[in-house]
Amino acid sequence: MDEYRPNVAALMINGAGQLLVCERLLNPGAWQFPQGGVDEGEPLEVAILREVEEEIGLKPEDYEVERSKGGYRYDYPPGVQKNKPPHKAKFVGQEQTYFLCRVSEGAPEVNLMQEPREFGQARWIEPEKFELDWLPDFKKETYRQVMHDFFSVEL
Repeated sequence: MDEYRPNVAALMINGAGQLLVCERLLNPGAWQFPQGGVDEGEPLEVAILREVEEEIGLKPEDYEVERSKGGYRYDYPPGVQKNKPPHKAKFVGQEQTYFLCRVSEGAPEVNLMQEPREFGQARWIEPEKFELDWLPDFKKETYRQVMHDFFSVEL
């Protein structure tokens, strides 16, 4: 049976209803949400708190998780597997759980200077302004479904 790597992703919303997108440091033009793999045995609810802090510096008290939805899958395209580190190479793709997180009033600014640094810049956008062109083709359908499910936005 094909195995999917468990992954969590944060849909961070500010007080104006804007969505946080972050540009990959080593892949300019590739914008995504804070996300990452789930450690073996780690509950998804713990993984999302860890990933948000590791990638954008916000602590659990800086935002509230409003809801989550899982089961979003995508397969890695041919050739991607051979470039993966060994702990990721056994997977055919990722299965993601998305968490809608509302940033608290008075929370600190997003801090991308975490180590290891993953993002070069971040910005807040209206959800309908998300562009599928920011993504590799194999992720587009997943993001299209997520944006529909959480924001009723058709991309």
